[in-house]
Amino acid sequence: KYAVFQEIVDAHNWTFCQIQHNYMDIENQAGTKGLRYAAAKGLAVVIMEPLLGGKLVDPPAPIQAIWDTAARRRTPADWGLQWLWNQPEVSVVLSGMSTLPQVEQNVASAAASGVNTLTEPELALYARVRAQYNELSPIPCTKCEYCLPCPNGVAIPRVFAAYNEGLMYDKPDIMRRWYKQWIPVENQASACIQCLECEDKCPQKIPISEWMPIVQQVLSEGKPYVKSLN
Repeated sequence: KYAVFQEIVDAHNWTFCQIQHNYMDIENQAGTKGLRYAAAKGLAVVIMEPLLGGKLVDPPAPIQAIWDTAARRRTPADWGLQWLWNQPEVSVVLSGMSTLPQVEQNVASAAASGVNTLTEPELALYARVRAQYNELSPIPCTKCEYCLPCPNGVAIPRVFAAYNEGLMYDKPDIMRRWYKQWIPVENQASACIQCLECEDKCPQKIPISEWMPIVQQVLSEGKPYVKSLN
């Protein structure tokens, strides 16, 4: 959360910090606000997860269709990296590479980058891509966390995020593995007892208790994704 990040930045005379940041995570964790705050405090800012663990590299067709409208052709990975290098607050971008072509592509991207080099139409594409990704999300969870704490321990926003991202980024198997590895069994959707306490608090009026068994079946048992309760 930004508030926690701000408190950490203010707690010591740090030299640099490292945050997760990409064009989809502008409000997640420290977010763009945290990036700017740290830089304003004189910290060098190192960026991790610039391509969201590879999820932004091979986008689904509706996303690629938006990138294809750009006057300048770029790979999805290049779009992701250029968005970061365009910002003066970014000091270093960490990008995982496992093949020589990936190294060569990233070197070429870096060579063509620079602060404020993206045009206004190009910057507008990122907003369109972000909106389209969110439209691919079947559960309208905003991660506001008003539903928490769940009396039975379900990590509701994280559970929904895992489900949504499997469809948003067309990476169902990756998100199934992530769900099993990073969300403890006692916090998974299977812990839901349909008490409905969370539904009274949800600003989006999500039928959380109806989604939970579906989420568990899809992410834990490998059943096909469901895009709607209807």
